Amino acid sequence: MQTLMLRLDGLVSRRRRLVLVAWTLVVLAAVPFAARQADHLSGGGFDVPGSQSVAVQHAVERDFDTAQGTTLAAVLVPRKGATPAQVRDAIAKVGAAAGPTKNVDLPAASRAKALATVDRDGVRPLIVSLHTPVSDSDAIDVAVDLRKRLGIKDADANAPVVMHLVGQGALWAGMQDLSKEDLASAEGIGFPIVLLILLAIFGSAAAALLPVTLGVVAVTVTGALIYGLSLVTGMSVFVTNMASMIGIGVAVDYSLFVLARYREEIAAGQDPDTARATALATSGVAVAFSGLTVIVSLAGLFIVDTMSVRSMALGAILVVAVSVIAATTLLPALISLAGRRAYEPGWTAGVTSRIVGLFSGLRRGDRDVPRASFWKRWTSAVMRRPILAAGGTAAILLALAVPALQMEMRNGALAQFPRGHETRVGAEAAARIAGPGASSPLDIVAARDAVPRVQAVLKADREVAGASAPVLSRDGSRVLIRAIAHHDGESAEVTSLTRRLRDTLPAGTDVGGAPGFTVDFVDRISGSLGLIALFVLALSYIVLLLLLRSVVLPLKAVVMNLLSVGAAYGVLVGVFQLGWVDGLFGFHSTGYIDALTPPLVLAIVFGLSMDYEVFLLSRIRERWVATGDPRGSVAEGLQASARTITSAALIMASVFAVFVGTGVPSIQQLGLGCAVAIIIDATLVRLILVPATMELLGRWNWWLPSRLARVLPDVAIETAPAPAAG
Repeated sequence: MQTLMLRLDGLVSRRRRLVLVAWTLVVLAAVPFAARQADHLSGGGFDVPGSQSVAVQHAVERDFDTAQGTTLAAVLVPRKGATPAQVRDAIAKVGAAAGPTKNVDLPAASRAKALATVDRDGVRPLIVSLHTPVSDSDAIDVAVDLRKRLGIKDADANAPVVMHLVGQGALWAGMQDLSKEDLASAEGIGFPIVLLILLAIFGSAAAALLPVTLGVVAVTVTGALIYGLSLVTGMSVFVTNMASMIGIGVAVDYSLFVLARYREEIAAGQDPDTARATALATSGVAVAFSGLTVIVSLAGLFIVDTMSVRSMALGAILVVAVSVIAATTLLPALISLAGRRAYEPGWTAGVTSRIVGLFSGLRRGDRDVPRASFWKRWTSAVMRRPILAAGGTAAILLALAVPALQMEMRNGALAQFPRGHETRVGAEAAARIAGPGASSPLDIVAARDAVPRVQAVLKADREVAGASAPVLSRDGSRVLIRAIAHHDGESAEVTSLTRRLRDTLPAGTDVGGAPGFTVDFVDRISGSLGLIALFVLALSYIVLLLLLRSVVLPLKAVVMNLLSVGAAYGVLVGVFQLGWVDGLFGFHSTGYIDALTPPLVLAIVFGLSMDYEVFLLSRIRERWVATGDPRGSVAEGLQASARTITSAALIMASVFAVFVGTGVPSIQQLGLGCAVAIIIDATLVRLILVPATMELLGRWNWWLPSRLARVLPDVAIETAPAPAAG
């Protein structure tokens, strides 16, 4: 592997201009497509194949002629001073917008009913029911088109009648617009923050700009790839946030690892070409394996057979792959182009010297000595009392993980919107007119002879506000009944109602609709978490086994990463479900954990934690091979890598924190979970738990059975070799 990296460095060195021109052309070609990456994304993708909700959806589409596929309606809210004529004009506008929009229309009966309401009651809020034959999932794209035609997003603030769309599809359509706004805000804040941190770390504007450049390149190229994929397959609207969040942090971190090693070799007296080759042959190999581990972890999400989860995993995998390729090809070319500016302190060095503290150690000069001695003293202190250090740290992590035992997962769109947002205001207005459950009814498909029993069960349940008359299927064998609940379809009460009906209605009866989709999605996620964890653990162990050539260290690594994930889950539950910080800075908890969050945090955190594990243990292994001293190799490896790991973690946590401050609750939860886990991993785990346990295990850390050693491919980092000729 090192030989391959040295050959790659030689190729990049010889063809530097070609590499730079090629990457420039790729980025320029990607920009227009990246700008349109959200055009064809879907707010849906929560269908679970083989579930009751999908069975009901297919039955409604296939067997019932007059059945409405899903609920979709316009809510008209007149402002003070509006006239009946202006309300009638708004009704006409809804009809005019629905006419050319595919899969939706304003039935004559609905139009007449709305006009009659105006004639009878005058100016007041009213619901104009639309007809659409498509399912909840497909209604999202219908609602997106209709929102554009009605001009809802850019509506005149002084319009006499405010228009909203309601229904499950309308909620997720509004989520698309909100996600785009949040993404632009997060990227606008995230990149400057990363640049400031890098300026503090390197003390050089040129050096700081190199990782930021790779971050921009990775996010841009991935955005274009997402656009291309969205043309041929379903992609969730959340994939852009996911790719940006992961891409900014990962691309910068990988660049930091390579650039830090390059500057370290320069400080040790190497010439620039040798230093660059050594950086690629050591940290470059670690970056490649780190990226592979992250990709493997994210691939575990494909176990969840839903488009939303799989597309988010695919977006993250793409941005990690692009980041690895850029860090091992574009970065060396940029380092060569930058020359001395890549390693010598620039004009910012004096400004940032007091800020750097422990997060630096990557600049040249006398200041390296006290910082190096700090990490040496730190490592010695931890390894002098390994049982106390390991036991105390494990106790803290387990205590943080305890609240995770109370985790309650749900899924929905309404609670994602901030108070006062147009989409949420429309849903609340509709709830006041027709009741909270009217926009998300339960669809019940039953045998014709089961109708009396179904109606009796619905009548006896206090959560059911009403039910429609049975609609007969084409062949006359089944019926469709729509039940309206007292609460909105995403509430805990309606979730419980859905489960009760599935348990008590006659055999062969299916319960679906928007509440059914929510229940099936949450059940699929919770049922897949164990499989995802097993997949991620097993494949991460194999990747680390190949790199470290030890059967003990990979096992220790996966156990420690599980502790980090558990602690992150505990903090998530405390903040978003139990309300630990409610009222602080205006924050209000949702009362539950979004169903998407646990598997995403598991895969992302496990992969990113392995980044730091690979970087730290590869440096320790270098010293172990060179000296054969178990304790000394740990101390020297930690001393050489701790500052870089801490800096990288600071960058990654800052990126995640930006999304906590700018995203919708589901993205906030993902950002907080990952930020907490990264901070824990880079401090408590890497700087205390790892050296303490390695001290306790001694030479057993590197135990590898001889038979296994003979069959394993040798890809480990052994030394820092000389660069390839040419």
